[in-house]
Amino acid sequence: MRLSSLLLLSSGVLGAPAVHHKDRHNEKREVVVVTRYVDQTGGEASHPAVQSTLSSGPAATGAATTTSSSAAASSAASSGASSGASSGGSGGVHGDLADFSGPNQEFQDGVIPCSQFPSGQGVVKLDWVGLDGWASIMDLNGNTASTCKEGFYCSYACQAGMSKTQWPSEQPSDGRTVGGLQCKNGFLYRANPNSQYLCEWDQNSASAINKKSQSICMCRTDYPGSENMVVPTVVDAMGSKPVSVVKEDSYYQWQGKKTSTQFYVNNAGVSVEDGCIWGEPGSGVGNWAPVVLGAGYTGGITYLSIIPNPNNRNPPNYNIKIVANEGSSINGDCKLENGVYTGSGSDGCTVSVTSGSASFVFY
Repeated sequence: MRLSSLLLLSSGVLGAPAVHHKDRHNEKREVVVVTRYVDQTGGEASHPAVQSTLSSGPAATGAATTTSSSAAASSAASSGASSGASSGGSGGVHGDLADFSGPNQEFQDGVIPCSQFPSGQGVVKLDWVGLDGWASIMDLNGNTASTCKEGFYCSYACQAGMSKTQWPSEQPSDGRTVGGLQCKNGFLYRANPNSQYLCEWDQNSASAINKKSQSICMCRTDYPGSENMVVPTVVDAMGSKPVSVVKEDSYYQWQGKKTSTQFYVNNAGVSVEDGCIWGEPGSGVGNWAPVVLGAGYTGGITYLSIIPNPNNRNPPNYNIKIVANEGSSINGDCKLENGVYTGSGSDGCTVSVTSGSASFVFY
């Protein structure tokens, strides 16, 4: 069953009506969506705002997360890959590339066996998910698998500030999405031959800065794909990281609707293995994390948001604010402090970055 409600008004500048999307695949899911683009019923909203899919149970196949010009962060002030959280693959969950550098090795179709995970060049392995490093494994009929096998699309995660480039042009018509490399004749092939690399850098217009004494795990949804919140951005204590701000005008679109990024943000101190998962009701992690961040870049403007998770109304063990970086300009005021959001105090908030970049600051 799905819930839909108005998520946010951006300090008087942004706002949009909620849009219902039909979920045919997972009765446990609860979804809140805000978008300015034409929805699945043909309706249209007039202002850019945030979309987010907020879920309360494991998604076997996922539903459309296509959306609007939205909200949450990619990076402007961030350091190079730091050490941290466990997970296999070059560089662990932080990846192997310096921020906004590379990739420089083109992916070769038909060379890597489906049984081998293609770590490196921005691709990070998710050991804790239980799918041999993959974020999700699905075919076009909605079937899932635990290993990357013939005829299935094997979705993967990219390091902080990057997005995957691979998904088939043919997509299910019922709201699901499929992404990743295709397993064909026992080997991995690009589903999108227009990109020679598996990961690409997003708009360099936002970052996450952690002023707490413990790391903070921001868990992005796997989209196009299962929409499981398993794609990690781990911001180490007193550190910073790029936050993916999708270039909506050129990135994946579902039936003409643009895509934003969304992150479920766990309490400080929750590990990536415990936090970037589908959580149990009341667990406070994963889809039950206390905060959702959204981000997107369209028409030359970056939209960043802080949104409460309707699954968990308990405040996080930190405050968050969105601040303009030096020499940058933003419209609006957005923060979560002592459990109260800017504005109404409960619906979340959005800012637009009109020039330069901004940061989500955890304090």
